[in-house]
Amino acid sequence: MVSAGRWVAVFACAIAASAFVPGVAGAQPPPEEEEMAVPPPLPDGFEVPGDDGQPDRDYVQETPCISSLPAVKAIEHKPWGQDRLRFRELATFATGVDQKVAVIDTGVSDHTYFGGRLEAGGDYVARGGDGLDDCDGHGTAVAGIIAADPPDEAIGFQGIAPAARIVSIRQTSSNFSFTNPDTNEPQPAGSLTTLTKAIIRAATTDGVTVINMSVNNCRPVSLGPIRDEERQLQAALRYAVEERDIVVVASAGNVGEGNCTTQNGPDPRKPTQIVFPPWFTDHVLSVAAMTESGEPAEFSIQGPWVSVAAPGTDIVSLDPANPNQLVNRTFDKDRKEAPIQGTSFAAPYVAGLAALVRDRFEDLDARQVMHRITATAAHPAATDGRDNVVGHGMIDPIAALTAFIPAESNLPPDEAVAVPFEMPPPYERDWGPAQVAIIGTAGGGGLLLLTLFVVHTVRRNRRSG
Repeated sequence: MVSAGRWVAVFACAIAASAFVPGVAGAQPPPEEEEMAVPPPLPDGFEVPGDDGQPDRDYVQETPCISSLPAVKAIEHKPWGQDRLRFRELATFATGVDQKVAVIDTGVSDHTYFGGRLEAGGDYVARGGDGLDDCDGHGTAVAGIIAADPPDEAIGFQGIAPAARIVSIRQTSSNFSFTNPDTNEPQPAGSLTTLTKAIIRAATTDGVTVINMSVNNCRPVSLGPIRDEERQLQAALRYAVEERDIVVVASAGNVGEGNCTTQNGPDPRKPTQIVFPPWFTDHVLSVAAMTESGEPAEFSIQGPWVSVAAPGTDIVSLDPANPNQLVNRTFDKDRKEAPIQGTSFAAPYVAGLAALVRDRFEDLDARQVMHRITATAAHPAATDGRDNVVGHGMIDPIAALTAFIPAESNLPPDEAVAVPFEMPPPYERDWGPAQVAIIGTAGGGGLLLLTLFVVHTVRRNRRSG
């Protein structure tokens, strides 16, 4: 049993990759909503974006970093997601050894439970930083779900891939900001531009096989067609998957955070807002959040880009302000104590699973790993086994590590076969044996009665004589 610390600063469950949505140059008519459900393909010859390793502007720290208070109560139960996903059985098949997961987030602070498996990847918030300073606390909790490995077996919490290495790249922070000269309002650190550079940095870091991005930004469909900075992000994702053979995982986004003001409607063809990076579903596994009761979390943004779902409520992970503690509480925007939740914490379950699959099936490329995860998920009751809320359904790590996937052996997938259904012919009962039995029974009964009558008559006559 490990005591839980409390985070003093407000800890958002999803960090905006870009809170600044620039206006669209020139008047453009809003596109048809159907056109925005799926992003347009990149033009031929679109160049891979560059990476200078620097923030896009000079951010200033405006808010103190998170800190921890003495424990208020003990964490009595291990995370429900660990039991649901059968963590203790996973080590039989894989542990994520020799896999590097790049965590693009608010940075990752070192923690005892990483066991020396954390390395610097870069910093796009503070110039000269290395990514190992998590002022917000978000990235450390995310990384803990992926790769924490407590030294004491009595501690119930552990990461899904406890032998994987973490490469921390700080790309965003709600405690650092700059003042927008057009609006004179502070904007949190991070933008689509720095997210693009961070992806390129992760993709070119030696040994990285998985990228986790628990950072999201939304914009209304009404703002117009795809813009240049969005195409740059799309190109970086394509480069990571197709040229660097890296599995990319992103959180689906939370209502009320990262400019995601409303929930999309049920029609996957008509989203009212699009989420980055999940919109680029050809190159990203986007993860929705599930509750312990097996229901989709209300805050989880739905859309045609959602790939799978994972636990996203009542989270336990590493205390970012104390390298020897766990934490299961945070403070909401009203500074009231609240449980940790969000699609931000569902995504690392999937990123860790991707590391396990890459550990066990070394010959699979990134797309095959992605397909194995979606194919073995617990599919919803939808026509094609996928819906707009949880994608292909809750991940099933045991199945992902053990199932036979025909496509991996160059076999065609199973196809539905129309089997005609016919009623059997009516049963014509043969009454002959029954009639013989009835006649025989009746005859036997009659003979018995006749015998009794004769015996009775003889006895009576004898008594009379």
